Amino acid sequence: MLSSSISPASIAFAMLCSLLPLTLVDAMAANPSLQERAISGCYPVAPNNTGGTIVPVKTGKTPQGFYSAPRGWNSWAIQINPKTTPSAPSDLSPLTNQAFIIEQCSVLADPDILAAGYDLCSLDGGWYGNVTDQYGRVTYDDTRFDIPKLATYLHSKGLKLGLYNMPNLPCEAADKNIYGHDIKVGTTFNGVEDKYGLCYFNYTHPNTQLYHNSLIDLWASWGADMIKLDYITPGSNVGDYGVPADTSGAAIAYHRAIINNGRQIRLDLSSNICRNEPYLEIWEGTSDSIRLAVDINNQHSTAFVGMWKVQGTIEQYRLYINQLVLDKKLMIARPDFDNLFVGNQASVSGITDGQRITIMSHWIGAAANLIIGSDMTNLDGLGRKLLTSTTALQAADFCGKLPMQPRNPGTGSNQAKQLQAWVAGPSTIGQAYVLLTNLGPDLGRGGYATVATGAQTVSITLSDLGLTGSKYLVRDVWSGNSTTVAAGGSLSAVLGEGESQFLRLTFA
Repeated sequence: MLSSSISPASIAFAMLCSLLPLTLVDAMAANPSLQERAISGCYPVAPNNTGGTIVPVKTGKTPQGFYSAPRGWNSWAIQINPKTTPSAPSDLSPLTNQAFIIEQCSVLADPDILAAGYDLCSLDGGWYGNVTDQYGRVTYDDTRFDIPKLATYLHSKGLKLGLYNMPNLPCEAADKNIYGHDIKVGTTFNGVEDKYGLCYFNYTHPNTQLYHNSLIDLWASWGADMIKLDYITPGSNVGDYGVPADTSGAAIAYHRAIINNGRQIRLDLSSNICRNEPYLEIWEGTSDSIRLAVDINNQHSTAFVGMWKVQGTIEQYRLYINQLVLDKKLMIARPDFDNLFVGNQASVSGITDGQRITIMSHWIGAAANLIIGSDMTNLDGLGRKLLTSTTALQAADFCGKLPMQPRNPGTGSNQAKQLQAWVAGPSTIGQAYVLLTNLGPDLGRGGYATVATGAQTVSITLSDLGLTGSKYLVRDVWSGNSTTVAAGGSLSAVLGEGESQFLRLTFA
């Protein structure tokens, strides 16, 4: 067990400082209170900011050396909602098998989808067995998977393999030796066993890193390209499962193991993890993307998603980007909004076509992970367009460098509103993207007061957006329609509930 006099976050912070660039360590040392203080609450709230010339947020290189968020497909929503997908092995739910994964991910190899950058085939929970290998490492359930063979197949198609794990392992691994060492895996445990018979690690023990190195070495030898690490605390909704209150050390152990191995592997942390200090500093030093909110899928349903969780996810992004603006920081950890349920017809997606466009536009504008959760074998025309549109891909590349921030109609405010406006950029040549949205009545997680139901006019001046050009050419990303607006003018659209307009602005 960890000493009660030293918090796990303080331990994780100290571990992080040992692997960060010297300049960043020095900067932290100049502000030693960072190690002791915590911004009030798990998800910091920036003060209201109204107007003025906008200062773009920029993205930076992630700890594993990536310059953009991943694009691809993830299995979880179909695993937990098998009725959405006729070919899903529903008898296995919430598990799945390799044949189904290959069926879905083979569509990623379609020329137009692969050319759009959707190359990650990400397996979610349940690919592993209940028993570890002879060295206590998490390995695949060989009745349903052959992960090395799957990786070889995916790589032959130009695709990448993602694996899911948690910051624990079956307690039966305790009496096995860490690979290459005469050291029991159990010596790295912290004494916590949850209700599912899973044990957790003592991240102050030197042998803990040896174990994680051996685990990542195994997965890298299979050909893993990405790891989703779930149930990271504080923040994850762990209920009464018995998960420790702070597993932030897992992010550091995985990051170190990835760097030690040498294979470039993405690390995504989940879910709705805390972003106050010192945690955000830990995530920024270890992880390529972080889940901002909870899963948005409708578990055990015939449709994938509803807008109430989407509203909550957009609100969490608003808090996150406002935090970066306030602190004048680069966006290092890309936002993970959960999966994109935009590929299938409205009755299966669970939202209107207009809302599908809104979701895609928000994910693009935020520089978020573009990981599809839809049934890839039943993409409709709109679904394929949302993934492969040339103008949308141009927007994704732009916002991937200059992610959007809120500037609301009438005031330029950064606070939560039903009628919202967002702006990405401007770039050095004056280009910007603007997203106008009527999120509709707050369904419980939007964080705003409902203005009205039905269609609403969303209108914002260039001044409120913080844009100073004398005249702009304005082109709709999805429809291609264009117009011009001069200084002192406004952008305006009549939008139904959950609808949006995504616009590219260039100097005219």
